[in-house]
Amino acid sequence: MPPAAPGYPFSAVVGMDDLKLALLINAVSPGVGGVLVRGEKGTAKSTIVRALAALLPPVRTVPGCRFCCDPDAPDPGCPDGPHAADAGAGELPARLVELPVGASEDRLTGSLDIERALTEGVTAFEPGLLAAAHRGVLYVDEVNLLHDHLVDLLLDAAAMGESHVEREGVSVRHAARFLLVGTMNPEEGELRPQLLDRFGLTVEVAATRDPAERAEVVRRRLRFEDAPGPFAAGWADAEADLAARIAAARDRLPDVELTDAALRQITAVCASFEVDGLRADLVTARAAIALAAWHDRRSVTADDVRTAARLALPHRRRRDPFDAPGLDADKLDRILDDHADPDADPEADPEPPEGGPDASGGADGLDGPPPGGPEDPDRPDGPDDDGPGGGGLPDGVPPDPSGEPAGANGSESPVPEPSGEGRSAESEPAPADAAYKPRLFTVPGIGAGAPGRRSKARSPYGRVSGARPGARGLHLTATLRAAAPHQSARGRDGTGLVVRSSDLRETVRDGREGNLVLFVVDASGSMAARARMRAVKGAVLSLLLDAYQRRDKIGLITFRGTDADLALPPTSSVEAGARRLERLPTGGRTPLAAGLLRAADVLRVERLRDPARRPLLVVVTDGRATHGPDPAAAAAHLSGVASVVVDCESGPVRLGLAASLGARLGAEVVRLHDLAADSLAGLVRATRPAA
Repeated sequence: MPPAAPGYPFSAVVGMDDLKLALLINAVSPGVGGVLVRGEKGTAKSTIVRALAALLPPVRTVPGCRFCCDPDAPDPGCPDGPHAADAGAGELPARLVELPVGASEDRLTGSLDIERALTEGVTAFEPGLLAAAHRGVLYVDEVNLLHDHLVDLLLDAAAMGESHVEREGVSVRHAARFLLVGTMNPEEGELRPQLLDRFGLTVEVAATRDPAERAEVVRRRLRFEDAPGPFAAGWADAEADLAARIAAARDRLPDVELTDAALRQITAVCASFEVDGLRADLVTARAAIALAAWHDRRSVTADDVRTAARLALPHRRRRDPFDAPGLDADKLDRILDDHADPDADPEADPEPPEGGPDASGGADGLDGPPPGGPEDPDRPDGPDDDGPGGGGLPDGVPPDPSGEPAGANGSESPVPEPSGEGRSAESEPAPADAAYKPRLFTVPGIGAGAPGRRSKARSPYGRVSGARPGARGLHLTATLRAAAPHQSARGRDGTGLVVRSSDLRETVRDGREGNLVLFVVDASGSMAARARMRAVKGAVLSLLLDAYQRRDKIGLITFRGTDADLALPPTSSVEAGARRLERLPTGGRTPLAAGLLRAADVLRVERLRDPARRPLLVVVTDGRATHGPDPAAAAAHLSGVASVVVDCESGPVRLGLAASLGARLGAEVVRLHDLAADSLAGLVRATRPAA
């Protein structure tokens, strides 16, 4: 078998200083709890994470143990144990185990070894990915798209450091302590808060906007693709030096002192930023200790605390997906200064590297590059590559000419306002009222869409409700029951059960699915009263939050003036929907029919893209139509679509136009002030089937 092609070297990645630093902190101290990498697509998130495993020290294991037991402290409950004291020791490279988004529960936790059960008649356990990742790295690409049932299993393992498997006659417990690294694109949806908190550190990444640095990225990648072996060999010295530095920092880690002053700063920072629980304090302390060990310092300094807090706290401050991540740097500095040790000796520890913290564009004052690194004039790329980006090592990466570090441009371009005619007489966008828990609206019937928490569905991950003919997800008991009455006719000789394909039964599970919730929002002049628009935005914001919690996709259409705009194409990112809603201007006439026709067109396209995902249309309007054709004709294009009309009409005289629109759509009509789940009219019921 030919040797595997070398991976892209960690030290050859240009820029990405914060991400490299976070990964190296975890490499020094796996107890920090892993890294969540958030960023736009195409920013080398997966490349740099996969490169990390090559830098980790080898793992000492008990020979032949499938669960990677440490020979110095073997797991007493290891399924392959008990291990003899004289079993010896072997070494294995640090493992990087990748968890695919579509993995099954059996693949993650392990299951009955079917081959041994059939050939040897024994109940044996086949380890899963959690066992393979023990004492290594568990990497989940697109972790925000992971199914809920897998997230629950990951949470249990990450919390307890072990995995319990109770299924198919197998009862097994094994150790599962791993470095959890996940990558995600926020545009595709946010992560459950419970799993978000399990990641020790988080890093936001974005592609550099500097043309010279982008050119260096492309140049290196093309060289690697043309000749992976020679390219990797050229960075071998830098990789070896970095690996040696990680091993040395691990050895120093137990001797680093977390002083009382540093601990006070850590707890003061966590309390002042109002993070939930105490996990933030523990993670920040562990990260600060790891940073001190990396810098070869004897004790934790304020700079270590500052850097650790900047990486450990932003994702823990978020109360909902609409909160902007990040920390106030000025506030962080004030807290550290207020709780500094007045008796500290400034000469007690070595001075920070020249330029002070963050002098290398986000590397937080790490020392210069190791020998043989990208700044070495003898490096294989030649002297012409001394331009922006250097070798991408987190210590000593030269800043680009603009002074911005690679990948540090996390600014978001302004959201374009909807285009179209009739934009005169716009009013200043009104802020939204506070979000609340809205009523539950569901799509009637039983679907088969992606797992979620809204409408009833047949799901491979739900509660077992029966069996039906088929071979996918075999229901063993039902299959045996189907085969049993025919054994005499099939000439069973007593050596085993005769099973034919017609006997096979597959498991039927009842679960919940996520839907496509398409909002059609009236932004015309009749809605422009500031108090009313505040309430409307608060209602839509509440429904967006509900859609996030129920794993729906969302889309946003607004109509005003003479046309309707698709403000947000269907996506899993409710954060993007909230941004569009915040900037929503109002004014002009009311082209209600245009909004409905645009909704019908969007749903038609989405039905082709994802036919299994059922839509739920939410129309937010007072029902008035002052421009365009009759809405009744447009409503006919939405026949059969489960719909809800949120009636925004107010005042002593009500025309009932929104209720008439709801009747045409076959929709449930709910008054704006009755939308909250705890209102008197807030009885939870499914939307009526379309007429």
